[in-house]
Parts: sequence; C-alpha cells; structure tokens
Amino acid sequence: MQTALADFIRDTQEGQEADAILRSCVHCGFCLSSCPTYRLLGDELDSPRGRIYLMKELLEGADVTSSTQLHLDRCLTCRACESACPSGVRYGRLLDISRSVLEERVPRAMVPALKRRLLRLVLPHAGRVRALLAVARLVHPLLPRKLRGYLPPRSDRASPERPWPAVRHARRVVLLDGCVQSALEPGINSSAAQVLDRIGISALRAPGAGCCGAVSHHLAAPAQTLSQLRRNVDALAPLVEAGVEAIGVTASACASMVGEYGLLLRDDPHYAARAARISALARDISQIVSAESATLGKVLRQAAPAAAVKVAFHTPCTLQHALKGGGVVEPLLRAAGFDVTAVTDKDQCCGSAGTYSILHSELSQRLLRAKVTALTQGSPQLIATANIGCLAHLRGGAAVPVRHWVELLAERLP
Repeated sequence: MQTALADFIRDTQEGQEADAILRSCVHCGFCLSSCPTYRLLGDELDSPRGRIYLMKELLEGADVTSSTQLHLDRCLTCRACESACPSGVRYGRLLDISRSVLEERVPRAMVPALKRRLLRLVLPHAGRVRALLAVARLVHPLLPRKLRGYLPPRSDRASPERPWPAVRHARRVVLLDGCVQSALEPGINSSAAQVLDRIGISALRAPGAGCCGAVSHHLAAPAQTLSQLRRNVDALAPLVEAGVEAIGVTASACASMVGEYGLLLRDDPHYAARAARISALARDISQIVSAESATLGKVLRQAAPAAAVKVAFHTPCTLQHALKGGGVVEPLLRAAGFDVTAVTDKDQCCGSAGTYSILHSELSQRLLRAKVTALTQGSPQLIATANIGCLAHLRGGAAVPVRHWVELLAERLP
C-alpha cells in the first residue's frame, strides 16, 4: 500500500511505525472472513481492510468525521485478522495509533464521552469496582436479567478465595492482582497460586501494582494509560531485580497488555529499560503451567479418581491471537480428568472485548449468542475460559456455570 502521511505525524515514531504497517498490507482480503463485525454487518468499512483504508486517510490528513470514528469504535480489537493475515500486518498496533489521533481530531458527543470517562474512572480501580459490586448485590433482584447474569449473588459466587500458599520454593513468579478480576473473582489468583505451588513455583504478590492499563489504552486515553504503566513498572521492577522468573497474569487480556509495556514506554528514559524487561517476562498463567505439564501430570496422578465432567473451553481472543496460546489450556484440563468438548468457530470473539459489551451492547449480544451456541453444542456441564471479561460476559448468556480454567485445575489437586 502506497502512503503519504501528513506532516503532523510523518516524522514521529508512531507515524513511522504506522507507515510501515500500512505499507505491509497487500489488500488480499484474507482478513474479512475472520472479522466478527464484518460477518455480522457485511460492511467493508467494518472489516480490517476497510478500517485500514479509513486509518490511512486519517493519518494522511484527510477530513474525518464521526463516521470514521464509529467504524473504528466498532472494532473489537480481537486481532483475529492478524492470525489470518499472510503478510503479518500488525493491525492492532495500527488501530491503537489511529484511535489516539482520532480522539484528538473528532470530538465526541457529550453522552458517549461521559460514558467512556466513567468507565475509565471506575474499572481500573479495584476499590471502586468493589464498592459498585456491593451496591449491585444489595439490589440484585431488581437488576435487569442481563446484569444479573454478570453478577451472581455473593452466596452463589463460583470462586471463593483460597488460602495463599507460603513462599517455599526457589522458583518464583509474580501474580498480578489486577482490578476487576480481584474484585469480582478473587479466587482465580489464589487458585493459580495453589497450582503453581504444587508444581514447584511460589507465587508472589506485587504491592502497589494495579490495573494493567488496558481499559484506558483501548479507550484512547494515553496519559492515564502511561501513568498506570509507570506505577506497575515501579511495583514490579524490584521483584524482577530480585530474580522472579516470570510475571504471571490470570487474565489473558492483561497478559497481552503487560507484554506491550516495553513498546508503550520506549520513549521514556526513566522507564524504557525496566518496562522492556517486564514485558519480556510477562506470561499468561496457562503458558507457565503448560511448560510444567510433566510435573503437573505427576501431581494429578496422585489424586483420587474424579468424575469426567464435560467442559467447553472458550479461548479468549487475547490468548489465541495476541499471545498465540490457542490449544494450550485444553490438554491441561484433560490431564485433570475433564472431558473437553469440541467447539466450532473457536477463533471467533465472544463479544466481551473489554468495555465493548457496554459501549456496543447490541453487537456484543449478537456475538455472545453465537458463541454460547457454539460452546454448548456438546452439552457441557461447565464452560471454562481464561479471561475475566470473557467469563463475566459468557456468564450473562449461558445457562451453565462459567469458570476460570485454573480454578477447575486447582480443585483437582490432591
């Protein structure tokens, strides 16, 4: 693709990066069938190829309107197009750059702008999320059915917090607490810590760390994003210096985000080197556990035989497309005695996509219904996934319980 970027961005690092990405696209169209919004809407401008043309116009200085903003907003950032692309186009990075530029050039109407601001004010802060959840539980019977699905009563919560194992192994990793997950499902991280402990790895916490920054980043709020990233680098760097072998994350979307710290802070002389090292150590919990599958197998063989519960596994987009971890979790569940059912359209998004389910509810719900249909074709007793956003979203549409896979694994430990 030939380009002629505008003066305002041509000579910047982001402009040079965007230019290289644009030039790598050969217009082949392999991405179209992989795109959830194109499959739903059939509009070229709601496909990766169409959005690339819109982003090219934006970065070349053409007049852009709220129409361009709508088509870019509708993208789930699932990155399925990247997996389908034979040319290796880094679509997700191009979209991040373009959304930041567009946010400055096209003002939003008051109500949409306020909604996005409220999401940035609440979701990245675990304390605020807990307060909101406490209020929601008080009025739980009065909530609309959709919201009740996202938030079961506390007595029905599937993941009670487990005891955190004592630090007793030479091998150590840090587990990020995060924001929404630590408030909504605190048992996920403690389950992961127990699994790690049984395979010879002690899990540490990182005091002072918080939201990974993904919410602000994908809502095109760079100043807030970078502030959150710097806070986490300050919290994690001492543990990295002390010799932890990985930074483990039990939400695949957050693992993907931490993996980008080095890129996003590359121009900050006080943080660039530390951020790059943290990104190099970032791992989804499935990547850490699967690397120790032989040890895990020995541990699980010591457990009493358990019923072969049927489980459908939903691979989050961030795990399969961003982290290239598709097919990693299913063998771990089978090793623990679960009967993992077949799932069609495994590469398709469930519609959660961070704040997408709130900002684009109608499209999100259509994707959710299709995903639940695909997941339940094998009549599973449970649905498992690897990301808190997907978990909450699927819970709102599925008739069977939805759990994080690492909780299921922890429950099968002897």
